[in-house]
Order: sequence, then structure tokens, then C-alpha cells
Amino acid sequence: MTNHNHRARVATKMRQRREVTRRQVYIRRLVTIQASVALTSVLLGFAVSGSTGALSSLLGIALAVIPNGLFIARSGVLNHQVRASQSAKRLFRAEMGKFGLTVVLFITVFLTVPPSNPAFFFCAYVAVVLTHWLAPWLMPKHRPTD
Repeated sequence: MTNHNHRARVATKMRQRREVTRRQVYIRRLVTIQASVALTSVLLGFAVSGSTGALSSLLGIALAVIPNGLFIARSGVLNHQVRASQSAKRLFRAEMGKFGLTVVLFITVFLTVPPSNPAFFFCAYVAVVLTHWLAPWLMPKHRPTD
């Protein structure tokens, strides 16, 4: 009986590690896609409006990326030792922290460094945020399961 329990625990840990590895690959791909979108929006801002357009795009990108980084760090999605009972609480807290930081960053940016080109600012922000929503369609359909 003890040997069976040990095998079951080992199998569970292996599944958890595979899941964490799958999430790491997903996050790496998402960051790559977001970086591509960010670079495109900065180059477009620079081409159309010069350095002010590029700076406005960079501000919008930072406003989208910083809260996402906080969410990933606080949610525990890359930690295979988080129990299911803690998972929902951590995700909720991480999402609230992300939302709060987004609000604070918007206020801070508009009070201290107002973007000189709001169109590029908001377009860059929305483009980076939308990459997260569109990522499942941008990812390869066939992923290894083991």
C-alpha cells in the first residue's frame, strides 16, 4: 500500500511539473508576441509622429506590461506546489492587484508625464492587452502533452 501511495504522489508531482512547464512555454510565447506588438507600435509611432509618438507608445506598453508581470508573479501560475484550494484565492488577489496597479499607473502617467500623443498611447496599450486575449489563436494547435 505504501509503495502505491508513493507512486501516486510521484505521478501527481510529475503531472504538476508538466503543467508548470506548459505554462512557462505559453508565457514565453506570449511575451514574444507582446514584444513583437510593442516593437511594431513603437516603430509605427516613431515613423508617424517622431520621438513623441514612440514615447507615447512606450508609456502605453509599460502600462500594460507592468501589471501583467505583477499578476504572473503573485498568482503562482508558475509554482507547481500551490494547492487547488489556494489557487482561486491567489488568482483573485493577483487580479485585484493587477487592476489596482493599472489604475495607479494610469493616474500617475496622466498626472506626471501626460502622453503627447494619446492615440499612440492608447493604441499601444490596447494592442499589448489584446495579445493576451488573442494568444490562443496565435499559438500552435498541437502541443506536446508529455
